[in-house]
Amino acid sequence: MNQTEPYSHNQKRAFQPEKLSAPRNFSIPKIIQSDNKLPLILEIGAGKGKHALSFSAENPDKHLIAIERTRNKFEAFTKLFNQQSLDNLTPIHADAIAWTVYAIPPSSLASIYILYPNPEQHNPNQQWLNMPFFEFLLSRLQTGGEIVLATNIEAYMDNAEQQTSSLWQLPHERQVVAAESQRTHFEVKYLARGERCWQLTMTKPQGYRTRFDSWHAPAVDKDIK
Repeated sequence: MNQTEPYSHNQKRAFQPEKLSAPRNFSIPKIIQSDNKLPLILEIGAGKGKHALSFSAENPDKHLIAIERTRNKFEAFTKLFNQQSLDNLTPIHADAIAWTVYAIPPSSLASIYILYPNPEQHNPNQQWLNMPFFEFLLSRLQTGGEIVLATNIEAYMDNAEQQTSSLWQLPHERQVVAAESQRTHFEVKYLARGERCWQLTMTKPQGYRTRFDSWHAPAVDKDIK
């Protein structure tokens, strides 16, 4: 990277958050505005909530916001959520990109989970680490925070690891997922079939700079839920 470049990565295409509209019926969860909040975790693509529910039950000292866009999956998720008493879990039915832009302040997330995303094999520009939005996502992460990506597709993981190094310039660790892991329904299915799954853990280092470190979305709805 050119030493005069103000950013800590090599992404030239800039994400344009100002062009996004707020999600329908948007409101900011109370946990985000709380002064005494628990460490905040974001899960993108929560599906039917298997990981979100188990993570929240096992980590009462953290608060997980779990986003799912598909209606039938979100309805299955909330049905299970309503059967449990988990004050440290907030399910959100929305597009993750627009919702994150309007709801999450800079440097507020302790970690982010993206578990078994759509591989977008015919449209690689939509893979998470190929998207300009990934820079915005990094701006929402605290120093020392982690992004955890998991997939059963080796080519997807190879590309993600390459982009982590060359484009985003992040410290990272690649691991094979343990055969007994059961974080999501997809993970259970893949491992039961004897497939290998991979996990990439990326860490935001001290002093990492993005275009959006001080960017806040305009106020849309002051309702708190």
